Amino acid sequence: MQPRDAPSDTRSKYRVEALAKGLAVLSLFSERQTSLMLKQICEATAMPMATAFRVIATLEEDGYLERLPDGSYRPSVAVLTLGYSALSGLDLVDHSQLLLRDLAQSTNETVNVGSLVGDRVLYLVRIRNADLVTANIQVGSTLPAVHTSMGKILLSELDPIDLKQRLDPASFGDGTGPNAVRTIEQLEKTFATIRRQGYAIQDQEVAHGLRSIACPIRGKDGTIVAAANVAVQASQYTTTEMVRRFRSPLRETCDEVTRRLSLV
Repeated sequence: MQPRDAPSDTRSKYRVEALAKGLAVLSLFSERQTSLMLKQICEATAMPMATAFRVIATLEEDGYLERLPDGSYRPSVAVLTLGYSALSGLDLVDHSQLLLRDLAQSTNETVNVGSLVGDRVLYLVRIRNADLVTANIQVGSTLPAVHTSMGKILLSELDPIDLKQRLDPASFGDGTGPNAVRTIEQLEKTFATIRRQGYAIQDQEVAHGLRSIACPIRGKDGTIVAAANVAVQASQYTTTEMVRRFRSPLRETCDEVTRRLSLV
C-alpha cells in the first residue's frame, strides 16, 4: 500500500483511491489479527479518523465487515465467500480436485494443496480426514511456510535474494511444535536434501502430533507453483513409515497435476 503522502506521479492515473482504501483496510486482517478497533485501523493505514470511519461504514453496509459488541470490526462471511469463489476458479484447483480426492480416498488421510504468499502457505484445496487432530485449517487459511512441508518445498527452489526478502525473524514465530525450526540458517540446511529427494517432511513443527509429506507441482516453465501434501497423526506413523507409504502415490498425483497444467 502506498503511504498517504506518496508523490502522486508514482500512482497510476486509473487508480481509484476510495477502492484502494477499502482494500487496504481488508488486507489488515489475518489469522493472527482477526479483529481491529477503528483507532488501530487508522494507525495501520495512516488514514485520518474521519476517512477510515467512512471506509469502514461502507464496508460494513455492503456486508464485508461486521461490528462486534466491543466496537471492533472483523471480516464478514461475504469476504470469505468472495475469497473462496476466487480460489475455486483457479486452474490449479480445477485440475487437481479429482486427483486429490482419489489420493485422499486411497490413503484415508488428509490431503492439501497450497501456494506461497509472502512467507506463508495459502491453502487452496483441503480434503480432510475427520480423524486428523489439527488446527482449524480450511481453504483460504495460511500457515507459516517455514514450519510446513508444503512451505519447505515452495521455499527450497527460491533464489537467495527472494528467500531473504520473504523471511525475517517473525516468519519463525508461529511454530508451536517441538521440532519447529527457529532460524533461516537451520531451514536452509534442509534445502539441498529436499531438492535431491523431491519431497519435504514436516515432523511436529506446525503442531505437536502432526506430520506431513509434500511434493511439488510445477508450471509450464518447470518452476514450482504449488505443493501438495499428505498429513497424518504422528501417533500412527513414524517419519520413515510416512515416507515409505505416501511418497510414491503423492508424487504420482503431483506429477499428473503438473502434466495437466502444462496443457492449459
